[in-house]
Amino acid sequence: MDILETKDLKKYYKTGSGEVKALDGVSILVQKGEFLSITGTSGSGKSTLLHMLGGLDTPTSGSIYVDGKDIASMDKDELAIFRRRKIGFVFQNYNLLPLMNVYENIILPVKLDGIRPDQVFIDKIITTLGLSEKKYFMPGQLSGGQQQRVALARALAAKPAIILADEPTGNLDSRTSLDVLGLIKTCGTQFGQTIVMITHNEEIAQMAGRIIRLEDGKIYGEGGSYAKSK
Repeated sequence: MDILETKDLKKYYKTGSGEVKALDGVSILVQKGEFLSITGTSGSGKSTLLHMLGGLDTPTSGSIYVDGKDIASMDKDELAIFRRRKIGFVFQNYNLLPLMNVYENIILPVKLDGIRPDQVFIDKIITTLGLSEKKYFMPGQLSGGQQQRVALARALAAKPAIILADEPTGNLDSRTSLDVLGLIKTCGTQFGQTIVMITHNEEIAQMAGRIIRLEDGKIYGEGGSYAKSK
């Protein structure tokens, strides 16, 4: 089952010296439960693509389908609700609320949607990510790796259609990075979660089931066990 698709996605910016083609006709297809890594050099378009997939920016042209819905055609309010329910984000800088404890940070997206948290599911996530003993700690009491685990738990809490991870190990040392990526893979498998991650680190990228490489806003290479993009 396809959970994410882009069709001829373009994002152009006007500058004083002309036009920048941040994305120039990108078409990808992602299956439910897949772990996809998008990599490329600085300025290749990978961050722009992730922002488009998450509805954080609008394309110049093209379509973006998440769980069968064209998010590029949604209005602002509709997109905000859809994003909260269907897309989980894991950022490089964690983005935890400092005045909320671990548990409160994890269930925040669910509470914002006015839904009672699935306590059994939340507890399973917390246990899987090794956060049981830190459940009532404040973010400032945690290491970087532990904070990123909380961010991952928060992304999983609403049972989204897809998780988008933006350089999730960028602020971590190499050993902690591999630990966190191992947990991301574990969660993807255990919870049947679709994960799309951008990274400039080739070693990190290799942990995904499929890798797409961008350069100058276009796909120029692909590999892995799910080679299925257009």
